[in-house]
Amino acid sequence: MNRREFMQGVALTSAALTLPLPAAAKGVKWEVGCFNRPWTKWGYDVTLREIKAAGYQVTGLLSATREEPFLRPGPTADYLPNLKKRLAASGLRANMGALRSRHNIPLEDSIKEMRQQVDAAHELSLQFILSFGVDKVEEYDHYYKVMRETAAYAAERGIRLAMKPHGGGSSASTEILAAIKAVGHKNFSIWYDAGNIIHYTGKDPIEELKPIVRHVSGFCAKDCAEVKGDVMIQFGAGKVDFAGVFKTLKAGGFKGPVMVECCKIGATAEETTAGARANREFLAKMLAQV
Repeated sequence: MNRREFMQGVALTSAALTLPLPAAAKGVKWEVGCFNRPWTKWGYDVTLREIKAAGYQVTGLLSATREEPFLRPGPTADYLPNLKKRLAASGLRANMGALRSRHNIPLEDSIKEMRQQVDAAHELSLQFILSFGVDKVEEYDHYYKVMRETAAYAAERGIRLAMKPHGGGSSASTEILAAIKAVGHKNFSIWYDAGNIIHYTGKDPIEELKPIVRHVSGFCAKDCAEVKGDVMIQFGAGKVDFAGVFKTLKAGGFKGPVMVECCKIGATAEETTAGARANREFLAKMLAQV
């Protein structure tokens, strides 16, 4: 290489180094589904129809009722097989089921109840089971032990156990990190709920997310304007900064799912569906900009 060629090469290299780096690609393709909570008073078959009508493909078994116990112990032997058929017929796929755990009973009895619910989740081919923590301080240790055993039992069946912020021992990052440490099992993760952070604590959902983001395996979408405020509202009507929360989740390596829990409840199932559809469209715009 002669001197002229060498200097040309240096010039090209210098120019390349001064060019701005390409911006990170915007948008994420996280799965977005919808829980059954908004339609519970109209019955589950109507709920499935309306979730589908709102444009969702995925649902979660969050709000159990007397008629629809979902994972809870006690239904007739044909309940779960029939529920599985109803889900298939609706065209929806269920990815999550809520747990009911008791911590004022003997430890072995609580663990037994939880295993029955894990078995029910396995029969329904669910990916996640969801705990809501515990409120009473005197029950914390009992809860941690039950969750440790449940996490191990669920892992053997390919099901992920997650805890949702819900006040008490799952209020915000300090309590959540304490629970993660006390449970001490890799199959115990967090299903983050920014609306509940505001509802139960009034704290900033983004700041409370940062210390725990690497433990988050799912996101519950709801909005809230103040402590103990209404959560059955449209997204954007409260104080949750969805774009900021999603950016924090993305930076932390989150892959979804995002599940809509709430919307404004209308006078009819169809009016409620309009709210659920609008919240899905709101999330689609937010996720496209992350």
